[in-house]
Formats: sequence, structure tokens, C-alpha cells
Amino acid sequence: MTDPAPVRVEDNDVDHQRLTAQLRFVLEVDKLKRVLRRNTLVDGSRRENDAEHSWYLALMAQVLGDYAPPGVNLDHVVAMLLVHDIVEIDAGDTFIYDPAAVGDQGERERAAADRLYALLPGDQGTRLRALWDEFEARATPEARFAKSIDRLAPMLANWHTEGGTWQQYKVTLDQVLEKVAIIAEGSPALGAYAEALVRDAAARGYLAG
Repeated sequence: MTDPAPVRVEDNDVDHQRLTAQLRFVLEVDKLKRVLRRNTLVDGSRRENDAEHSWYLALMAQVLGDYAPPGVNLDHVVAMLLVHDIVEIDAGDTFIYDPAAVGDQGERERAAADRLYALLPGDQGTRLRALWDEFEARATPEARFAKSIDRLAPMLANWHTEGGTWQQYKVTLDQVLEKVAIIAEGSPALGAYAEALVRDAAARGYLAG
């Protein structure tokens, strides 16, 4: 873990202990930039990292907010998407089509959340951890819409790279359609689009089986 630079602000209104904890957290999450995901960029030039992924999803949620269920708070969705993969600093990226890795994913990621969000001052750590827990539970309309965006993005990348990781890992149509169901939970419109996209991918030979 990187400690903040040993400087002080000569301002009596600054809580130096709080600021130090906040800076320690933001320096730690810089590591998200070096966590590589399995999927590539849309142009296929290189693998995407987790920080890029989180930013991209947050922007997608803003752009595709028209397809969120009525009343969904998009600012809350964006907040969830910005923090949802921070745990991968410790737990690593888990490929959703790898049953062995998925088996202990929850345990690894909860341990990571315990450590990482605890770096923040108590009130902020509690708030950001609650966002992560909400995303994982998918019990609110906001969490389900956030998850739908998270599932849609790699499908777009795989279609545009003629199968991408689907081809590389011999992923089948039925496996991807399971993920489409999660998209439909959060947004029927995006779910319908994703199903059409995936079936088109299968027709083009981008999927196994």
C-alpha cells in the first residue's frame, strides 16, 4: 500500500487524519488500472483494464439511461458502477464462464471489500461498501440496471471482435443467453437488444455449439 506524501495543509479546518485516510484509499485504488480483464477493447487492440471498464460502464449508464425502469436514480447507478470492481485489486478479475473461478469468487471478493473499503474514514467506507453490497445483491432497480450495463459491455466488445473471448474460450450460445437474462432483469429493452445481438453472433459463427 502506498502512503500519501508526508505534507500538511496549514488550515485548521482540515481533519488531517481523515484526509490521510482518503488519500491512502485513492492511491490504493490506482492499482485498478493494472488489473487486466479477459475481454479486449472494441477494436481488439489490447485487453481492457478494470479502471477503464468502470469508467466505460458509468458513461454507458448515463447514455443508456433512457432504457432504465421508470424512477431509477441514474446517479446512484453510476456510483455503484464506479466502485463495483474495486475488489478486483485483491481478488483479480473472475472470468464469468470459468466455473472453478466463479465457485469461490464471492468469498474472495468479500474479503477484498473488507480490506479496501476499511481504508476510508468510517462514514465513507460504510457508504461505498453499501454500494458494492447493493450491486452484488441485485435487490434494487438501480442495482439490476447497473448489472445489466456490466453484462452488456463485454457482449458488445465480443461481437465487434468477431467472437473475442467467446471464441477463445469456446463459449456457447446457451452460456451467453444466461447472461442475457440478467440484462433483461435490469432493462427489458436492453435485454431484447442483447438477445438479438447474441443470436446474430451465433449465426455468424462467433459462438461454439
